Amino acid sequence: MDELNEIKIEEQPNQYKPPTQFQLMFDKMTNDMKFVGMFTIVYGVITCLTIVGALIGIPTIIIGMRIRESAEQFYMYRLTNNPASLKLGFEIQGKYFRIIKILIIIGLIFMIIYFAFIIYLFTTFSSFFMTPNFEAS
Repeated sequence: MDELNEIKIEEQPNQYKPPTQFQLMFDKMTNDMKFVGMFTIVYGVITCLTIVGALIGIPTIIIGMRIRESAEQFYMYRLTNNPASLKLGFEIQGKYFRIIKILIIIGLIFMIIYFAFIIYLFTTFSSFFMTPNFEAS
């Protein structure tokens, strides 16, 4: 409690400083990150409605929460100018990109397997329908 009494609040002049271009872009980025995070969470919840979809939906919810946490840390950095918040924001954002990279690779593998299966079915059924029809005389 003694430490709280030692905090000094510095008086700042009441001069308005317009936000810089970087501050505007930083605010827009954090707002976009929050939107993408919320959209990703909702998409993950909808994907989890099926049992098979839960395999993709649960990691999707996790990455949505990660990007929102990262946006909150960037917002805290903007308010407090604390470099630890900026570092934590980048670390959380790195986890987001790592997980989404894995999901993209898994999705591409499943897409290739799916297309190979469709091509196999197409060639099997097309050869079935192309066989000559011998009628008895």
